[in-house]
Amino acid sequence: MVEKPYAWADGAKLEEHSKSKHKILREYFFDYLAVRCRRPQQERFRLSIVDGFAGGGRYSCGTPGSPLIFIEELKRASESVNAQRAAEGLALIEIECLLILNDASKAAVELLKSNVAPMQADIAASCPKLHVRAEYLNETFEAAYPKIKGLLEQGKYKSVLFNLDQCGHTHVERSTILDIINSYPSAEIFYTFVISSLIAFLRKDQPLRLQQQLLPLGVSANNLSALEGLMGRKDWLGAAEKIVFEAFHLYAPFVSPFSINNPDGWRYWFVHFARSYRARQVYNNILHKNATMQAHFGRSGLNMLSYDPRQAEGMLYLFDDPGRATAKEQLLSDIPRVISEAGDAMSMTEFYESIYNLTPAHADDIHSAIIENPDLEVITPAGGGRRKANTIGAGDIVKLRNQKSFFPLFFEAGSIGKK
Repeated sequence: MVEKPYAWADGAKLEEHSKSKHKILREYFFDYLAVRCRRPQQERFRLSIVDGFAGGGRYSCGTPGSPLIFIEELKRASESVNAQRAAEGLALIEIECLLILNDASKAAVELLKSNVAPMQADIAASCPKLHVRAEYLNETFEAAYPKIKGLLEQGKYKSVLFNLDQCGHTHVERSTILDIINSYPSAEIFYTFVISSLIAFLRKDQPLRLQQQLLPLGVSANNLSALEGLMGRKDWLGAAEKIVFEAFHLYAPFVSPFSINNPDGWRYWFVHFARSYRARQVYNNILHKNATMQAHFGRSGLNMLSYDPRQAEGMLYLFDDPGRATAKEQLLSDIPRVISEAGDAMSMTEFYESIYNLTPAHADDIHSAIIENPDLEVITPAGGGRRKANTIGAGDIVKLRNQKSFFPLFFEAGSIGKK
């Protein structure tokens, strides 16, 4: 599948799948800033945003592209956070952001500059606690990456968000994804690609593994033309999600492998890489606020990729209310098993870190399933008990009340032959 790059100078058309990406990106970035500026003692937050395929800034319909979305949400979040802090009697927080905007098209970069400049002027005049500096590069992303690293290292940025929204084929090396995640203490990546380009890469790089992954669909790794007719099927989504996760799960501690829910089939993938469970938690919650925009096929509890198309019928999870109801049912039995595998108790931080790479569930549903489960209790740092789901904190302990039914099987096996 070959896609033409956007002709920004002539007026780029905004596609439906891009609308979905932009809405999720906008809402996630606002929440990201709200979370990162939450500490009462904090008076300054520094971050850098790298848009590797920035484009011209606005589509032919006038809708903003990702660079302008970032700037709009920076201003909105700065005003919102500081209004809340002022109401609470806290010191206002300064936000300093370095925008690194790259595009291989010189015409796109020049157009982008003209779209960004008035927004920077508006911020300088109306939002004194927000400081936005823009650096522009005009190269392919891989050629620009060493310069991007140099700018980030020069500014000693630790919080870095990359938006890598490619057009069509894979223009980002997987080794670069790994380098980004490993280079910055708080790094996140939004990574867009067409699934056919990943399949083509794996056919050359890992043909036997790909053959095993496609076997349940009756597709040969040597003849992938049949995939075009399968991309609208639910079992294709389940198989593709496993392929995506297995291809990328070693590149970051937390990988969100969900496809954009497109009417013409699951071919566009919007993957989120993060170093912390908190980022994945916020991302899952944003997907539920935007139900039906991304899709998952399989289980909706704590083992989302355990679905086997050869053994059972899976479920299409669209982050909507029916999906959440099913997730809740599975969480009620899945969570005690996770605790049992650790012994009989875990800190909530340990619990989050163990589950968030393998669940699409909303945090509220996870917390409710814990509180409502008669086999579980949540203990506060002071030794008290939690009674409400919305009061559970990362410093709490989740514990089995009665673990008899959850003992590992090896305890029973060890007793065989004893009198």
